[in-house]
Amino acid sequence: MTLSAPPTDSPLTLVPPDYYPAGSDRWFTIPGGKDAGKVMFYSDHIVGDEEPDATIVFVHGNPETSYTYRHIRDALIDSNQSMRLIAMDHIGFGLSDQADFEMVDMHHADNLIQLIRHLDLINVTLVVHDWGGPIGIGAFIEDPYRLRNLVVLNSTIFPMPRSGFTYQNYPNPVLPWSLYPRIYPAFAWGGIAATAVTNGEPQSILSLISRAMRYTALHLLRRLPRNTPEYVWSQSLRSVRNARSSMRNVMQTSRWGYGYSYRDPVYGKQSNREFYRQMQEKLPKIWRDIPAAGFFGQWDPCGKDEVIDQWHNAMPEMKRATYRFPGVGHFIEEYKGDEIAQAILTLISPRA
Repeated sequence: MTLSAPPTDSPLTLVPPDYYPAGSDRWFTIPGGKDAGKVMFYSDHIVGDEEPDATIVFVHGNPETSYTYRHIRDALIDSNQSMRLIAMDHIGFGLSDQADFEMVDMHHADNLIQLIRHLDLINVTLVVHDWGGPIGIGAFIEDPYRLRNLVVLNSTIFPMPRSGFTYQNYPNPVLPWSLYPRIYPAFAWGGIAATAVTNGEPQSILSLISRAMRYTALHLLRRLPRNTPEYVWSQSLRSVRNARSSMRNVMQTSRWGYGYSYRDPVYGKQSNREFYRQMQEKLPKIWRDIPAAGFFGQWDPCGKDEVIDQWHNAMPEMKRATYRFPGVGHFIEEYKGDEIAQAILTLISPRA
């Protein structure tokens, strides 16, 4: 799929034919906040012939794009059950405008709530992965009445327990994820994004280094195969502006859920501590009893039992539909798309 005249300045101009369902591409100009005037891409697709009662909103994390949900999306479309499917690319990712500053989750959440209100979404089943958890929940918690169900895929909004895997020792104590943006140059960051999506199973430090070197070289030489997530993720981060913004978000992984402060070259001191405090305080009160499901690849800090326990304490209904996969890493949607789609269909089916 070639976008002959994309209305954004994204470096991703050649996209896979299944990036979004035909005719579903939409463009939203953000009206306020730090990204006022920037254009956000989103897809908006109706499944079935009836007016849909259920709306599924997919919120991606970093360094991915909405393309990470393609397997789940396609399985839902194949079900032909009436629903509306919405997936956006955050600013600095995918087909959206490039980032102008070093954005973290709270900034993306501010953009997302503006899109949600613009579309006036209600009866939403929210599907979140990675930093999409804080972004999606941080947005919807501003208008909690809009949410009906929650599906969590290797994500958390809670303080990351210090035991077991953390992003200070995963995927390897020598090369933890939080260290990568401190040792990698921005112009090569797309290679790390491409490496991340292939990093789906337990592996040795030599395998990890080998993969990172290979995908970085392919990225720099522009030899990554098109129509692959590796190409999509790396290409949208080819711009140094996007790369630096993505790298900033990775730097905070060592403080996931605790809050993080940093100094942005444009806006000065930034802190998301209050952003996390509000979510952690509000979620168990307002969404404690809503239907929820969780899919967790357990070779990953966001998939460990201690994180799952935090979700269960806050949302006991998730205990009914929690699925653990010890041999799967962080990007569970790449491996369990059909199963996740089935869980979503169960959540949105009419209840007696």
